[in-house]
Amino acid sequence: MHVAIIGAGNVGSAFSRAAVAAGHTVSVSATSPEKAAAVAAETGARPAANNVDAVTGADLVVLAVPGSAVTSVADELAPAVSGKIVVDATNPLNATFTDLDIEETAAAQTLQRHLPNTPVVKAFNTVFAGRLGNPVEQGVPLHLFYAGDDADAKKNVAEFASSLGFAPIDAGGLRMARALEEMAFLNISLNATQGWVWQSGWALLGPTG
Repeated sequence: MHVAIIGAGNVGSAFSRAAVAAGHTVSVSATSPEKAAAVAAETGARPAANNVDAVTGADLVVLAVPGSAVTSVADELAPAVSGKIVVDATNPLNATFTDLDIEETAAAQTLQRHLPNTPVVKAFNTVFAGRLGNPVEQGVPLHLFYAGDDADAKKNVAEFASSLGFAPIDAGGLRMARALEEMAFLNISLNATQGWVWQSGWALLGPTG
């Protein structure tokens, strides 16, 4: 796939590195072209001049920006991502990181409202940056939970997740993004309060048949 990564912080750079390693064509944008160029040089991606440049020709657009920036980035990209697939890898943390800041049932539903012509899939928000290129723990692939209302878009996201080494699980419609956002908040809170090393991940164990 041609994957556009919007954001070049810890998550965006880790996404870029993992996707390039999996054989995808990757473009990356940042708050400045210089930052995008630095991450692209490190990971093997194409540096984009801006967000719109990054999504040009992309099949999959991954939002790896702070939760507080999602709406403004969505409004900027809405015309450019029409008909593409947008992966919401963000978490709507409040300013003090003590809770989630959500207007509707899930932040991903607010994003979908700002992108009416683009299927949004919540995915990768439950995965820490340090696990994007290291998705196996003690021989068990971490599960990649995803949620969305468009079946074809979810299929593409699941294939992308598999290519990175994750075991994808369809969590249902976009309303279930709320559960994924809460799962991420729990993992973040545990690492912040327990002094963990930000490497914990989710795996659903036990028979399913």
